[in-house]
Amino acid sequence: MFGYVRARRDTLNAAGLADYEAAYCGLCRTLGRRRGSFSRLFLNYDFAFLAMLLAPGDAPCTALCRRCMLHPIKGKPACGESRWLDTAADESVVLTYWKLRDTLADGGFFARMAARFLALCLGPAYRGARLECPDFDRAVSLRLTELRALEEERCPSIDRTADCFARLLSAAAPRTGSAPRDRAVGQLLYHLGRWIYLIDAVDDLAEDRKAGRYNPVAARFPDWTEEDRLYLRGSMDHSLTLAGAAFQLLEGNRWQPVMENILYSGLPGVEELVFSGRWRDHQKRHRRNGP
Repeated sequence: MFGYVRARRDTLNAAGLADYEAAYCGLCRTLGRRRGSFSRLFLNYDFAFLAMLLAPGDAPCTALCRRCMLHPIKGKPACGESRWLDTAADESVVLTYWKLRDTLADGGFFARMAARFLALCLGPAYRGARLECPDFDRAVSLRLTELRALEEERCPSIDRTADCFARLLSAAAPRTGSAPRDRAVGQLLYHLGRWIYLIDAVDDLAEDRKAGRYNPVAARFPDWTEEDRLYLRGSMDHSLTLAGAAFQLLEGNRWQPVMENILYSGLPGVEELVFSGRWRDHQKRHRRNGP
């Protein structure tokens, strides 16, 4: 999956960092409880952000120290069972499954073989998850079908392709009955989805060009000059500004400082790392150090 939606840890205080890790570990445990241990392999910070966003204003973080395979001795604090973690877990399984199916359609030989195996293993978890979030399942299927059609025609418009993924992510928030909140959350996720799609395209640009695969950034900017980079970053920064504006309309919850850190510090930091070509080295160091 993606994994670009991260906090800037060095600017989080101790309480914020503890809440962030408790949400992440809580999501991991929820995936295992609801959809089996295999689904935990696809855990990422993007859906930890969604879980924090979906938490109501009065949601407590009753974090208990739990052991797991990665932390067998000391354990890590993890949020307990909750509806918002359940929703984030199920939707992460649904999106992961459909992305694997998408790779079967347009990936290389080895990527297709790996995707076929992973989709087969994830199938039982997906079938359970789609029953819990059928609207999101339909939205993901429709939007990825639209996106695949645009990619097959090698669409040169970054707005049309990014809009498909943006609309997909905006469907991730279940309706609460509060029109102002639902509208604000939908707008936040829309603009965040647009940013994720484009940052992923920039991250994959060199590999896609070498393999001759479609990439919306390469299609729109065949020369990829410094002027092109500045233009695209300006467009992406505008999406982050709009996501942040929508966030300000929401009622705060326990994770508000963490989400502010992600939106206003973490995402711009990730963008800088990707555009400067340092993101993948950063990822390797992060994996060595653990969550």
